[in-house]
Amino acid sequence: MQSFPKIKLIAVGKVKKRWIQDGVAAYAKRVPELDVAEIKDSTPEAEATKILSMVKGGDRLIVLTEEGRSYSSTQLAEFMGGVDSGTLVFVIGGPDGIAPSLKQAATQMLSLSAMTFPHELARLLLIEQLYRAKTILQNGSYHK
Repeated sequence: MQSFPKIKLIAVGKVKKRWIQDGVAAYAKRVPELDVAEIKDSTPEAEATKILSMVKGGDRLIVLTEEGRSYSSTQLAEFMGGVDSGTLVFVIGGPDGIAPSLKQAATQMLSLSAMTFPHELARLLLIEQLYRAKTILQNGSYHK
């Protein structure tokens, strides 16, 4: 069984739809390594400044963006299983997107899909995939 890294999710804005809140809560309970932080939406540059102030040395910054790399669930699990230190910090930007400065600071850019999703739904999809990656690394049955 491979180890699973500490994860921080920094998301711009709040989840307002109840059904998405319920889904996020259900999956987040299954990933105790996950810490979720929300910041107020503003301009992309102001959001980037706030987000970068929340990233510590040794953290790996992963920004979700449509031009990011796409992984299969198994590939994401392999990537996460290969992280030997530090926290993986995933960022979901606001409605106006991710500032270029934040993309440049990122260790990696990740795409959930070639399709565009509302930010609330992207949060649910990411947290579900983090749980799926964890079960893959622990040889669980969820992924099957």
